[in-house]
Amino acid sequence: MAKVKTQFVCQNCGYISPRYLGRCPNCNEWNTLVEETITPKNSTMATQSLRRNGIHDNKPESINKVEFHKDIRFKTDMEELNRVLGGGVVPGSLILIGGDPGIGKSTLMLQVSGQLSKSGKILYVSGEESASQIKMRADRLGVNGENLYVYPETDMDVIKDTINEMKPDAVVIDSVQTMQIPELQSATGSVAQIREVTADLMNIAKGQGITVFVVGHVTKGGAIAGPKILEHMVDTVLYFEGDLHHSYRILRTVKNRFGSTNELGVFEMRTDGLREVKNPSEIFLEERLKDATGSAIVVSMEGTRPILVEIQALVTASVFGNAQRTATGLDRNRVSLIMAVLEKRAGLMLQNQDAYLKAAGGVKLDEPAIDLAIAVSIASSYKNRGTSPTECYVGELGLTGEVRRVTRIEQRVAEAQKLGFKRVLVPANNLQGWNPPTGISVVGVSTLAQALKLALG
Repeated sequence: MAKVKTQFVCQNCGYISPRYLGRCPNCNEWNTLVEETITPKNSTMATQSLRRNGIHDNKPESINKVEFHKDIRFKTDMEELNRVLGGGVVPGSLILIGGDPGIGKSTLMLQVSGQLSKSGKILYVSGEESASQIKMRADRLGVNGENLYVYPETDMDVIKDTINEMKPDAVVIDSVQTMQIPELQSATGSVAQIREVTADLMNIAKGQGITVFVVGHVTKGGAIAGPKILEHMVDTVLYFEGDLHHSYRILRTVKNRFGSTNELGVFEMRTDGLREVKNPSEIFLEERLKDATGSAIVVSMEGTRPILVEIQALVTASVFGNAQRTATGLDRNRVSLIMAVLEKRAGLMLQNQDAYLKAAGGVKLDEPAIDLAIAVSIASSYKNRGTSPTECYVGELGLTGEVRRVTRIEQRVAEAQKLGFKRVLVPANNLQGWNPPTGISVVGVSTLAQALKLALG
């Protein structure tokens, strides 16, 4: 009888150790190593499994003879989801959707399944709910159709046999952490189980040309639970974000092999399901006070979409020796850098001032073009002078106080004009080579001091 071999695998990063360690040497997390039994794989059975999935049916061919169709994507009824996916769903792709518990991942997938079932056969596999529970939610969402099949199951071998028998056009797995391979001597949701389950799903997607949607839970740190290789194996990674106490949800692209990354879609959670928000800029600006200090509007690009967001700043005298820098929706290091530039180049004494900044509406901004709006909001709060309610700001700041050019200035200005803004401050170098539209004043600024003088008077 062969000796049973064991190993210890970190449930956070997938690090493998031959002995137990209290702290993972790879990710430095405590008490994350779990004992797993090493089961030698039968090479004959593995080969048969690959052939059954259709992997060994492919043969090498010249790239010049490979055929493909440019308009191969099929679209859902949600334009926000189509844009986030890069224009639609690519057949044979593996799409991972992550988010906090209760954020609406299953609701989104059930609605998408109902829409796709109008033109194809959809298999909805759930490891968390029974068929009656899914039916109850489907009735509330108004989802029905003869081509939508509900299948409560967690055994991947049984699921693969069902897929081979049904030949669906798309499969939804809700969720990957509940699926298991019986041959593996490890707990459901462990690193080994998630890795092997995802490998089987990838073989199904690539070998049979079936689109697979995978729902994944996230950890306390906001990352998808399981090994990082999970995100490397899939074609597209989407994060479903939002506050459970508010109705708006944001679907963000983190990885996409078939389109642009950092795309953003906005939805509103209602009793009858998720509804698209066609113009999210109006939502982010609807509660802005006209005469408030410490407020500045920026036109930010989220992928290919321009969005107007209010940046709020509150600067107060520090009670303690070291001034605090707190940011929500913004990079704290970027805020500290901009405050240092304001102190050095604009003469604002901020070293003894606490600063609290946030991007209103729950959106996260990380592009360089938001620098000027952050600087204006901080200066507005510090000087206690309000900005014009019909003015917005776009530009990147350099350490010497210059305002540097940004990309896609035409789309940014057009979005500001559409929402009724009368003036926009942009980098002076961005005015070269194009004619600003009528109806909005586009002012070029070259230095931070010049921008603050125009914005605050």
